Amino acid sequence: MPPIQYMVEGGHRLAGIIEPSGNKNAALPIIAAALLTEHPVTLRNVPRIRDTEILVELIRSVGATADWQNRNTLDIHAKEIHATDLDPDLCARIRASILLAGPLLARCGEVALPPPGGDVIGRRRLDTHFLAFEQLSATATTTHRIEFRASKLKGADVFLDEPSVTATENALAAAVAAHGTTYLRNVASEPHVQDLAHFLVALGARIEGIGTNTMIVHGPATFGGADYSIGPDHIEVGSLIGLAAVTRSPLRIVRAGVEHLRSIRMGFERLGIVCGVEDDDLVVPSNQAMKIRDDFGGHVPKLEDQPWPAFPADLMSIAIVTATQCDGVILMFEKMFESRMFFVDKLIAMGARIVLCDPHRAIVAGPSRMRGASMISPDIRAGMAMLLAAVCAEGTSTINNADQIERGYERIDERLNALGAKITRIPERKS
Repeated sequence: MPPIQYMVEGGHRLAGIIEPSGNKNAALPIIAAALLTEHPVTLRNVPRIRDTEILVELIRSVGATADWQNRNTLDIHAKEIHATDLDPDLCARIRASILLAGPLLARCGEVALPPPGGDVIGRRRLDTHFLAFEQLSATATTTHRIEFRASKLKGADVFLDEPSVTATENALAAAVAAHGTTYLRNVASEPHVQDLAHFLVALGARIEGIGTNTMIVHGPATFGGADYSIGPDHIEVGSLIGLAAVTRSPLRIVRAGVEHLRSIRMGFERLGIVCGVEDDDLVVPSNQAMKIRDDFGGHVPKLEDQPWPAFPADLMSIAIVTATQCDGVILMFEKMFESRMFFVDKLIAMGARIVLCDPHRAIVAGPSRMRGASMISPDIRAGMAMLLAAVCAEGTSTINNADQIERGYERIDERLNALGAKITRIPERKS
C-alpha cells in the first residue's frame, strides 16, 4: 500500500460526541485465541485497523476461516488448523504475531514463528514467554525462528519474571488447554488481559482471579463456540481526553468503559484536566483549569507509568503533548521503553519547552505556543501524540508515515473531522 500522510490544519476547536473503538490490545489476543476451538466464533466491536487485518491474514494461513460480516464483526472458524511456517513478512509487521504461539501450541502441540515485529520503541524481550511455556512442559528452541513443542501441556505453578501483557496472554491461552490446575502469578491485569480471560471463559475455560495478578486456571477446558463483544479501548479514551484538553473543546466520550479509567483520570487530573462521569459516558468540559498540580510543599510533580492499574505506558506520549499546553512544570517518567520519548524533538521544533533528560525522563514546562511542522510518525502512540500537537498548533502540519497511527486508531481522521478537526488524508480512502 502507498505511504499515508496526514495534512492537519490546526487551531480549530472541536465539539460533539465520539465513541471509542474496540480495544486493539484485546482484539489481537482474542482473535488468536479463537484458534483454540474447532467451533465457530463471532467477535463483535473488533477495531478494523491494520494490526487486526494482518493477524486475520495470519490465522487464515494456518487453516482457519475468517470473514468480516460487517465493518466490526468478525466470524472465525478454526475447524481444522495446522502448525506451519508463518509468513515472515506478515509476522515482521506486527508484534501480535507472537500471540499465535500459545493457541497453536495448545491446539497442535507445536508452532514455529518468525521473530515478531511491531513498534520501534526499544527492546521488547520474549524471555517471559519462554519461561511460561517451559513451566507448562513445552520446549523452546531459537534459530532464525522460534519453535515451541509440547506433546502434552501440563498444569503448573508459573511465576512470570515480569508482568508482561503478551506473555500473560500466551500463558493463559496455553494454560486453559493444559492438563491439571495452573497458577499464573505476577501476571499482567490490564483491561485487555481481562477481556481475553472473559472470552476464554465464554469458550468454556474455568479461570479464577481475573483482574488480579494471580489467576488460577482449571484445565483442560472443553471448548465450544462463542459470540463475544470486545470492550472499549481505554488508551483511545485517554487519547481523546488529551485531544479535548489541548484544543479546549467539550467532548462526550460515550460507552467509554469508565470502570477502567480511574488511573487515567487521576493522571490527567495532575495536569489540571477533570472529567465527569455520566453512566458509562465520560464528559470532558471545555473550561479546564489546565494548571499542573504541584506535589505537596510546592515540589515539581511527576507523572510516571507503571503496570496496571497504574497510569499506562501507552498514554505517556499523549500526556507529554497535553502537558505542553498546561500551566506549570512536570517530570514525565517513562519506565518501560527506552525509545518511546525520542519523538519529543519534533514537539520542541513546534515550540514546546521540553528537556529530554535521558531515554526515560523528560521535563515539560508549559503552556507553549505550538506551530505547525513536518513530522514522521515513529510508532502508533507517538503518531497519535503528534496528531494532537498538530490539531492544537497554529498553521498546517504534515505527518508522514501515518500508517503507524492507523495501526492502532480506526479511521481517526474521519472521526476527528466529524468533531470539527481539519485533517486531510493522502491518499483519500476508497471506502
